[in-house]
Formats: sequence, C-alpha cells, structure tokens
Amino acid sequence: MWWDERVSARFRRNLQPTLTYWSVFFSFGLCIAFLGPTLLDLRCQTQSSLSQITWVFFSQQFCLLLGSCLGGVFKRTLAQSLFALFASSLAISLVFAIIPLCHNVVVLAVVMAVAGLAMGCIDTISNMQLVKIYQKDSAIFLQALHFFVGFGALLSPLIADPFLSDTNCILSNSTANASSNLPHIRKSLVPHHPGNLSHYDLPMKGMVVTRVSYAFWIMALINLPVPIAVFFLLYKERMVPCFNSSSHPLLSADELAMETRPTEKDDLSTTVQRPHAAGGHDDLFSCCQSKNFRGASYTYFAVHITGALVLFMTDGIVGEYSGFVYSYAVEEPLSVVHKVAGYLPSLFWAFITLGRLISIPVSYRMKPATMVFINVVGVLLTFLLLLIFSYSVVFLFVGTASLGLFLSSTFPSMLAYTEDILQYKGCATTVLVTGAGIGEMVLQLLVGSIIHDQGSYSFLVCGMIFGGLAFIFYAFLLFFHRMYPKPSSDMDEASPDKPAVMDDTGQYQR
Repeated sequence: MWWDERVSARFRRNLQPTLTYWSVFFSFGLCIAFLGPTLLDLRCQTQSSLSQITWVFFSQQFCLLLGSCLGGVFKRTLAQSLFALFASSLAISLVFAIIPLCHNVVVLAVVMAVAGLAMGCIDTISNMQLVKIYQKDSAIFLQALHFFVGFGALLSPLIADPFLSDTNCILSNSTANASSNLPHIRKSLVPHHPGNLSHYDLPMKGMVVTRVSYAFWIMALINLPVPIAVFFLLYKERMVPCFNSSSHPLLSADELAMETRPTEKDDLSTTVQRPHAAGGHDDLFSCCQSKNFRGASYTYFAVHITGALVLFMTDGIVGEYSGFVYSYAVEEPLSVVHKVAGYLPSLFWAFITLGRLISIPVSYRMKPATMVFINVVGVLLTFLLLLIFSYSVVFLFVGTASLGLFLSSTFPSMLAYTEDILQYKGCATTVLVTGAGIGEMVLQLLVGSIIHDQGSYSFLVCGMIFGGLAFIFYAFLLFFHRMYPKPSSDMDEASPDKPAVMDDTGQYQR
C-alpha cells in the first residue's frame, strides 16, 4: 500500500465507521446537486413562476447553513452523532420520495429546508468524526470524504437528465414559444437569481406533463443504503436500545493488544475524554461561550477566523463560478452557443471530483499547509489568466478545468491544517464548515447582483478579487500559525509512533 503500516492499521481498525461516514457524505452530494437541473420541472409541478421557484434554492441553502451551525449539538457523544446521521440520511431519502408529491411551492420550500438541515448536520458531524478518529492522520481521509460528496454531486444530475422535459411541461397556448428557450433557462437558473430570465413568459396554468418524479424515486432508492449503513454501525456498537444491555467492545482482543499496552488500560477513559475536556468540537453556540475563551491567546481566535475566511472565499468561488459560468459564456464577448456552454458547469464539477480523487494519495505525501498554498495560488493564477485570455473560448474551458482542480482539495486540506495548529482542542471544524457555508451562499448572491448591474465581465473580476483575498487570509493564517504557542510535547514529535501512544489511542472514540 502507498501509505505506511501505522495508517493502514488504523484504517483497518476503523473501517466500518470510516466507510459509513464516506457513504453519508455521498448522500450529502446526491442531495446538493439535483435541484438546479430539475428546477424547471419542479416549477411545472408546483405551477409557480421562475422568481417563486428560486426561493426553493434559498430555503435549502439557508437551512444547510443553519444545520452546519447546529450540527455540533449532536457531537456530545458518539451515540448522539450516529443517531443524528441516521436521522439526517433517512430524511434525505424521505425528501426524495416526498418531492414528487409537493404541488405547492411553499410546501416544496419547506421540504427542501428539511433537506438543508439534514445536509448541514451531515457536513459538520462527518468532518468532526473523521478528525476525531484520525487526528494527525486525518488529511487523507478527509480528502476521500470530500471525493464522495463530489461523486454524489456528479451522479444526481445524470440520474435526473433522462427524465427532464424537452418541451415546456405545462401545456398551454404559449407552450410552443417558450419551449425553445428551455435549455437556456435551465442552465441559467441559480439560487434566488433568475437574472435576465424574467422576460421569458412561461405558462403557469395548464396540464402538467413531467416524468421527473421517477428521478427522485430512483435517488431515494439509491440513498436508502446510507441510513441502513448508519443503523448497522449503531447496531455494531450496541447503541440500538434493544441491544445496549452489554458492554461495548470497540475493538477485538487482538486489536486491543496491538494498540494499547497493559499498563495503559486504566488510562483509556481519560484519554478518550481528553478532546471534550479541552473544549474541542462543540457546536457553534458552545464555541462562543465565554468559558472557552479564558486563558486563550489572541492567536487562538486569529487561527479560527483566518481559516474560516479562507474557506469563505474559496467555497464562495465554487458557488459563484458553478452558478454563473454558463451565463458568462453565453454573453458577449464570448457568445458561446447554449449547448456548448452547458458543458462548463459539468466540466467544473467533474474536475473538482477528479481533483479530490487525486488528492487522496497526494495528501499522504504532502502537508496540508502546502496543499492549501498550492490551491490558493492556483486559483489566483487561473483567474488572472482567464482575465488575460477573456476572449478565448478554448481557454475558458481550460481555465474551468484548472479552477476545479485547484479548488477541489482546499476545504479538507484547510480543515486538517487548522485542526493540526489547534491540536484538536478548538472549534475549528464547526467554525470552518459554517464559514464555508456562509461564503457559498453570500458570494453567489453578491456576484449575481454585480453581474446584473455591471455586466458579465465583472464575473471574472469578482473571482480574481475573491482569489486574492483568499491568498491574503491564508498568508495571515501562516503568520498566526508561527505565533501560536506550541505544546511542550512537540519536542518529542521526532518519533513517528509517539502521537499514537501519547496523544490518542487510534481507536473509535465514544
């Protein structure tokens, strides 16, 4: 194997929980990408206008952010985390099954809000659990985790595509005139920003003809094994109420003999509780309590803030670029035909997924700080070249692929790097997940308004500014890392086995 035996042994010991968290993140990706291509069919199903249906986008994104903030509430114990993941992944399957039954746009918005809350909980809890299990070895597993969200985000539009309406799915007298514009409208819809589409007169009354329900039911069935996998993990750990009468052996006797020495068994409980005693991995509201600030240096806050600001910018770029690259391409000066421009968002997400796959082995050989530096510099240079060659359609495709690669591993690398700085005692995971979610929502709304007022060229200018700010905030993070007080045990870190004995047991912690 391309990693060392210590990491491989730890992965084997935690195989089932690791695969479960990866599968739950696949469920997250499946739910995050289906709304864009299916929104016109959902508009027909609910017989609503374009401006009304885009509120469904907003309800999902806002509640995703809220769920990310609240996800840490369920991190008090392992049982709470797993029950929250079980409920969230099951809720996503139920949402897919219920969506075809929603014939009112308000009801649909409420259902998507529930999906957003579930996705936010999944985002926070899965990242936190992997960080807690693997700690200094978490970078490679976080890269794999975020590969699965990319894979799910690629799969759901492919499932939906055969069932999308080729003509207007509300039959009326104006159907013929509106149908020719459907591909353009479908690619241009972004959260709460119909933009220049308001002049298209799509019928709101008439006979509804759509087959998109089949796509949602297929996705519900594909997602169903995920809550089942979480339930099996609960069953294995004997946390299901009917099977919780006996003790919970986390590892077999042989694995315990390999991992711990006989003299360390008495200290196991204190070792497991150490991250909680240090006040780490709480929800956002617990992180803000004054008791967590006592004795903390200013660099403690600075690391949290600058790390969140980097992801605010980079995840914001992901949201605004995937949302508006089509609209930019079809406008002057490029004037790409609609069908060709429609490949750009798919190309962007494909290279994000490919980049996350490549980052899995790379992250084992390269430090997270180095990967983040390469990412933010690559994003900045890509936008610079996109501005220089703004009249080249070929380079727009090349730049889109390059941007996807550089943005792909930024979040997991930044999360691993920041947790390393704070020695897994701060609130980095919660703060970074929340910062990324706010950035994705806010920057998309901001860029949509700027493009509407200033024209399509401002799309690249905004990306260049956001990339530059991400680089500046990362430089500040490096500075505060140098200023952050190091633990006394750092003198002994030359031994590769030292952290496994002193810092954590490498076991699946409760």
